[in-house]
Amino acid sequence: METVHDKKSDKELYDYQKGAISKIFEKFETAPDDFHLLYQLPTGGGKTVIFSEIVRQYLKHHNKKVLVMTHRLELCRQTSDMLSSFGVNNKVVNSTANLDDQASYSCFVAMVETLNNRLNEGMLDISNIGLVIIDEAHYNSFIKLFKFFDNSFILGVTATPLSSNKNLPMKDNYDELISGETIENLIENEFLAKAEIFQYNMGLTSLEVGSNGDYTVKSSEDLYTSNVMMDNLLQAYLNHSKGKKTLIFNNGINTSIQVYYTFRTAGLPIKHLDNTATKKQRAEIIKWFKETPDAILTSVSILTTGFDEPTIDTIILNRATKSLTLYYQMIGRGSRILNNKSVFNVIDLGNNCHRFGAWGANLDWQTIFRSPDYFVERILDDEDIENNFRFEMPPEIRELFLNSKEVYFDIKSTYSLATAKGESSKVVLERSIAQHALMCIENSEDVYDALSLAKKLGTDIDHRIERYAKCISRSTHNFIFWLKDDYRLKLRNYLRENFDRIYEDIHGFPPKEEE
Repeated sequence: METVHDKKSDKELYDYQKGAISKIFEKFETAPDDFHLLYQLPTGGGKTVIFSEIVRQYLKHHNKKVLVMTHRLELCRQTSDMLSSFGVNNKVVNSTANLDDQASYSCFVAMVETLNNRLNEGMLDISNIGLVIIDEAHYNSFIKLFKFFDNSFILGVTATPLSSNKNLPMKDNYDELISGETIENLIENEFLAKAEIFQYNMGLTSLEVGSNGDYTVKSSEDLYTSNVMMDNLLQAYLNHSKGKKTLIFNNGINTSIQVYYTFRTAGLPIKHLDNTATKKQRAEIIKWFKETPDAILTSVSILTTGFDEPTIDTIILNRATKSLTLYYQMIGRGSRILNNKSVFNVIDLGNNCHRFGAWGANLDWQTIFRSPDYFVERILDDEDIENNFRFEMPPEIRELFLNSKEVYFDIKSTYSLATAKGESSKVVLERSIAQHALMCIENSEDVYDALSLAKKLGTDIDHRIERYAKCISRSTHNFIFWLKDDYRLKLRNYLRENFDRIYEDIHGFPPKEEE
């Protein structure tokens, strides 16, 4: 059997990491041999460093072996390298591994599916495994392997102790949770960068939820590949991240490819990466991304774990998710700190911050672990989120209405006041049209200018109609389409009939007549 070097790793452990190791070893000594312990620490906090030091110390003081499980092949290699840096000689059990020399190793690193095959084939001797460490423990693929380790201490590590399957809560497979340092504390003590979040209020009610509890790829692609959403993405990038290293997350390969072509047409340095890329292609793209200061990389969810690139300046969530874990994983890719980086940008185009709260806000992980259903049920659905939106006119449109002090019109409160007075719901749209007309006239010299400005109000009109349809509980596609069309027609007629009168009320003199 190999010997574990007594020397410490070259990596210096921080106080909070040492504290976590002490708590975990206390459980080793006091809990039963088959105890299942879960340890939570935010992405970027150094989970692999912590469990590598745990392996080093465990092998030094126990005459048993250790097995580390991951859910992805590249994580196997990264974990193996980290263990080696701690003086732990280890063997990676992959599909091509020769296990003839397994007796000479006391630490194994394996991907879950490969390990499952090897164990079912009886090719790996696990009779003396005392400690099993599970990286990214919130994935449920590991559960099927627990039956092989009835007498082993299992340590699961994760940034988010919330199961990826709501029907398989983590509390059913782990006896206790130890919560590590909070994101807030890691930022305050300069271990993580702070996120500056730019939220865009997005209309997402067309998205459908699949059997896994998250939005389906098809409904996401239908929405996010539209010209309007591509324009929103490009404009958000230009406003907040132009020239900065940017990682874009999408829900669907077609969306990511469309993003690639949209940005490339705009003359921006971008590459696309998905799980169909070969190892060589992936390595080349990652190398380009690392070495190019203003690089933009658009991808699907393959870079949410096991991808560390501290030079990332901006994370763009060009998707919505109902998974708290995925939300934290995506944003966490930008949180690695550098000497010249203490802040990174997050552009949220999926109402995710509305759904889960700001990244870095303290979450009660103990309650989430014990009562995951309670937490999940409290997450607002899209309709509830959008009901609380206050529509913000895009800056380039707002500039066309500089003479108007107020451009916002609260459909919901206007409807409530009208119905309380016994008025017809139609007066809500009549008052909205009158306000839109006033905005157009305040910023025009003649009726033709006003009619031209009215055409610029399309997004604002659509938002008001959709809010109105919700108020009157009529939401069929044909009815809303008709309402939007009818609103535009009535606005144009209102401007033609009332322009002169309103213009004179504003200025004290009539508009100039055409010569």
